[in-house]
Amino acid sequence: MKPTPETLKRLKEIVGDKGYVGSESGMAPYLVERRELFHGRAAAVLRPATTAEISAIMKIAHETGTAVVPQGGNTGLTGGQIPDESGAEIVLSLSRMNKVRGLDAANNTLTVDAGVTLAAAQDAAKDADRLFPLGLASEGSCQIGGNLSTNAGGTQVLRYGTARDLVLGLEVVLANGDIWDGLRGLRKDNTGYDLKQLFLGSEGTLGIITGAVLKLFPRPRSVETVFAAVPDVGAAVALLRLCESLSGGQVSTFELVPRIGLDFVLRHIGGTSDPLDDVSPWYVLIEMTAGMAQAHLGETMEAALEEALERGLVTDAAVARSETQRGDFWRLREALSDVQRKEGGSIKHDVSVPVSGMAAFIARAIEAVSARLPGVRPVPFGHIGDGNVHFNLSQPDGMDKAAFLALWSEMNAIVHGIVREMGGSISAEHGVGKLKRDEIAATKSPVEMAAMRALKRALDPKGILNPGKVV
Repeated sequence: MKPTPETLKRLKEIVGDKGYVGSESGMAPYLVERRELFHGRAAAVLRPATTAEISAIMKIAHETGTAVVPQGGNTGLTGGQIPDESGAEIVLSLSRMNKVRGLDAANNTLTVDAGVTLAAAQDAAKDADRLFPLGLASEGSCQIGGNLSTNAGGTQVLRYGTARDLVLGLEVVLANGDIWDGLRGLRKDNTGYDLKQLFLGSEGTLGIITGAVLKLFPRPRSVETVFAAVPDVGAAVALLRLCESLSGGQVSTFELVPRIGLDFVLRHIGGTSDPLDDVSPWYVLIEMTAGMAQAHLGETMEAALEEALERGLVTDAAVARSETQRGDFWRLREALSDVQRKEGGSIKHDVSVPVSGMAAFIARAIEAVSARLPGVRPVPFGHIGDGNVHFNLSQPDGMDKAAFLALWSEMNAIVHGIVREMGGSISAEHGVGKLKRDEIAATKSPVEMAAMRALKRALDPKGILNPGKVV
């Protein structure tokens, strides 16, 4: 139901002039996502500054049947933060809720508003000589609420887990405006259901996350970073297990880089260079970390590389000898996603399979998409250490971009079909949103889908929280 002028007036009174955006030009940045796959319209954009204001907004929304779309930094890639095209929905931006509420160094916890950027949370932890290990390319603009609502992953899941593993407590505003205060810094609490897990990864469809207690970790004092050439993906997986075994679990990052992706970066990103002399079809970026500067990580890394060379798992490697060189290695990896735009159209897949099946998945998927479209350029890269690969496809040289992007659904069907056959997931870290909502029923069992829909009905009986997303 489209909010009436009276409803909009009541909502504006809650947030004031600073928190209300009603003009077309003012709302425009909130109505399209970064890949421009989804465009929406809204009755208004609300920018509350407190949990109490969000509660008041939701009480009115529940009373009037007004749909509300929560939005963080608008960096999501599946359209979960974008309203529909009806113009009847309200966008609720968390960007003004950007305070660090507290840090307990002895308890290794950080309590923040949902609108705090990931970079700001990382900096707050660093100021206390602690580490908040969630790391994303968009960390300067993405917000904690969005990270938790999509269960974000990143480059250190291998050691620290996904976003849901980094949370001890939540504060959530429910669909009827009630506030659940679950901001507890406890690592053990068996008093009933773990309610926070319902809201983590739910993309604002069950409640609006307004605050969180985050886990912190000791800040590493020793870091060893290597850019290594491997002959194939199977060798990369074997190298991962070798590094883990020799280091006793000190591998924090293990990222796959294809030669075609490295070529894209070298071609389009100024100031980059190939770390190795000889060309290889595949590379991995490896990082080990430890708490002590004298942790002998260098010796461990060298031992792993020596054995890997003997076994044919590695053909060449460069060890970062300075923080500058380490940054250069990371730049090659972090530029992979955006640089594909320079090569024309790009069809994306954020998928996961068991690590043991990664080599087979990539080989099967490359063969299948190449059979459908000869000349397509697969660019599989990412978090091979935790089984998550971004199996992206760049358009064939000379092909019309629009004609290529028109194959998006067909290519998704091919790749996701293989993922399902291998017991994987069609959304590893980007969420479901609008993009994959209709597909998840083919991945999850009828029992799972029925349980998810029952939760939605129980917590949001009027269906006003981010309708049309996830379920």
